[in-house]
Amino acid sequence: MSRRHSEIFKKKPATCMQQVPCFSMSVACVVAILTAFTTTSEVLGQNLIFERAPINYHETEVFDPVSKLAAKVVSGEIKLQHEADFGYLKSLLKALDIPVSSQTLVFSKTSLQLHRISPRNPRSLYFNDDVYVGYCQNGDELELAATDPTQGAIFYTLSQQQQQQEKPSFIRDRGNCLTCHATGRTQNVPGYLMRSVFPDRSGQPRYGRGTMLTDSTSSFKERWGGWYVTGTHGDMRHMGNSICSDDTTPFDRETGANCNTLNQFIRTERFLSAHSDIVALMVLQHQSQMHNAIASANYETRQAIYQAEQMNELLERAADHLSETAERRINSAADRVVKHLLMCDEFTLTDQVTGSSEFTKEFEAVGKQDSRGRSLREFDLQTRVFRYPCSYLIHSDAFDGLPDLVRTKILEKLVNVLTLRDTGQEYQHLSPDMRRDILEILRDTKPEFRKFEKSISITNR
Repeated sequence: MSRRHSEIFKKKPATCMQQVPCFSMSVACVVAILTAFTTTSEVLGQNLIFERAPINYHETEVFDPVSKLAAKVVSGEIKLQHEADFGYLKSLLKALDIPVSSQTLVFSKTSLQLHRISPRNPRSLYFNDDVYVGYCQNGDELELAATDPTQGAIFYTLSQQQQQQEKPSFIRDRGNCLTCHATGRTQNVPGYLMRSVFPDRSGQPRYGRGTMLTDSTSSFKERWGGWYVTGTHGDMRHMGNSICSDDTTPFDRETGANCNTLNQFIRTERFLSAHSDIVALMVLQHQSQMHNAIASANYETRQAIYQAEQMNELLERAADHLSETAERRINSAADRVVKHLLMCDEFTLTDQVTGSSEFTKEFEAVGKQDSRGRSLREFDLQTRVFRYPCSYLIHSDAFDGLPDLVRTKILEKLVNVLTLRDTGQEYQHLSPDMRRDILEILRDTKPEFRKFEKSISITNR
């Protein structure tokens, strides 16, 4: 880490940021949940990998949106405003361009400030494509997680007690968050997760009934235990808005179904928004695991290349020689990204989903449009989340930051699927018309894709 960043990110004892998009158990990051299943040896082994070359997770300078904002705060270019009721929250969301409509509320005691959280006083989570912000009313600090183009998820806190300071400090987590946020649940990289629990009347998860890692492939009935959910979803049922009385009584999924208001649960005027929008929750589920898949491919490729270089030196081979083993590792990582991009195995909706806030409209409005006005951010919400099942995160800095070796493999595989050269079973959810539409959108909205498609066409002649 450079001297400049060392000054910006003052060190302090590690705190777990678990909940950022659900980031998992203890407390600080973001989502609904828990962690007590990762063994100490697994955690230590995983963290050691990240700390070593070529990743050097804690030592490499990062350029995620929070680190950039921190630099601007230090230079005086941006000044965060502290308010009596929400602290730095409003000012921070504005500075990071995070919409208030993205608000989701989690009431399970599954984050760092669990003593602040209960069904009457849920934790708020706000997000955009790259950053997640967690807020507890009367909390000690704001919790942040941001996606760096090469290092994946980076976790921070911002004290809410710094109103007397002209330049509040963002504190980067020094490793404790990875206890939960760098395991198999996050695809073995520093990342994000959403979990569903069976909360009791105080918000404490009843661990005896289990917990569930949830994403876009999860059954609807397993989603959002410990969360508030606003919006309608017809005959489908989820776990949100409900509590668990004991370890044996069937969980009540009816009382909390199809709620457009949370007035019966909380005083909504105490929050920036009166909603915990179901569409925002669905986007969050896709986005968190998509980010993890991209970061995993980044790590795997860099590690494969680094290890190949070491072997080349040892065996006196050409420095750029790539072994078959390394090729297979990179190819496998590319396959996983493509499957996430094209939303393979996504749960099929059986009824219409409608959000309760402006989130749907605001999310769609910032999409990159092709010449016909189409965007990868357009929603379907009848049988699937998005109208065109190809992730909008293909336009992200994290995707563009992938090493060339794996990014080109991903683009090649995408071209093959979308042009029907690859008709594998895992892509049968994509009709010929759907593939054509996605192909046309990518041609117009991602210049690198158009260039790569042309190069493949020339090669295949």
